[in-house]
Amino acid sequence: MGVLAWLESTRLAIWVHESPSVWAQPTVLTLHTMGMGVLVGASWVLDLRLLGISRSVPLSALRWVFPTVTLALVVNIITGVLLFMQRATTLGAAMPFFVKMGFVAASVATVLPLRSFVLQPGPEPREASGRMRLLAIASILAWTGAITAGRLLAYLVQ
Repeated sequence: MGVLAWLESTRLAIWVHESPSVWAQPTVLTLHTMGMGVLVGASWVLDLRLLGISRSVPLSALRWVFPTVTLALVVNIITGVLLFMQRATTLGAAMPFFVKMGFVAASVATVLPLRSFVLQPGPEPREASGRMRLLAIASILAWTGAITAGRLLAYLVQ
């Protein structure tokens, strides 16, 4: 708890939490929300295509998803750390926070094999394999869990 207490007492954490500036809590939370929307939205576009929706769209047309997801993930990591810092002692001991982080890790873990499948050299596959469809389903479920757990933090952890 010493590290968490120190983290929570840093000038940056105090500024984000207590500053009346629009650039503090409101901006960090807005960027985190927007980053999550882009991250999850782009992931779902790919996941749904792999599950057979819009089969007329070639997988190569979805190459944009990966740089978009990467950028949004970086935004969410930065803003997530800032949001964590302001409540580090509370969140660092809260099971719902660890559940959320588990879902986020599972979500991110699905991106790498999906990326390899979509960006593979050679002729473009017309259909996703059963393994890729399972990963797409896992991605959708994990992102849903991460969003739900994140929203519940506001109600379950005081």
